[in-house]
Amino acid sequence: MAKIVVALLVGCLTAQPACAQTLAERRPICLACHGENGQSEPPETPSLGGQQEFYVTVQLLMFREKMRAVQLMNETVKGLSDDDLRSLAAFISKLPPPRPLADPGDLVRMARARDLVQQHKCGFCHKPDFSGQENAPRIAAQREDYLVKTLREYKSEMRRGYDAAMADVMHPIADADILDLSYFLARVR
Repeated sequence: MAKIVVALLVGCLTAQPACAQTLAERRPICLACHGENGQSEPPETPSLGGQQEFYVTVQLLMFREKMRAVQLMNETVKGLSDDDLRSLAAFISKLPPPRPLADPGDLVRMARARDLVQQHKCGFCHKPDFSGQENAPRIAAQREDYLVKTLREYKSEMRRGYDAAMADVMHPIADADILDLSYFLARVR
């Protein structure tokens, strides 16, 4: 189902230049992947509910300027003004935060992840409750598969941030730790 939705969205975007669409016409495209309720359904797609407005604005800017290369996102924000990006970010930031996974998780993995969080000071930038602040995204109750993908991309330096902080933090972290951190964060209440 998710592949069909993405294919339809790509088709819509390529059939009509993104520049010709109003911001209001682009919102349903955003919500189709990222969820009307702030919680995404397609695999490896971030849930945007509860994200910090500043963080979303910067990410949208990076997509518009192709500093982050994700074709669907690049096309969706193509031609938007800075004011449009801020307006879209304000809209997104008001979506409800995603719900954590229902199962409480394996106690051993959760404890191991809590130790990693303390050791690497994840709560310093992302806040102790992982709700994010300014340039650090909300990672509490984020999709586990998306977290794994993103943390691996930061570690391999395939994903660019507007500063090198995450690449530096991720450098010493083993893949097994990435899996435990993602498992934990998806379940944070």
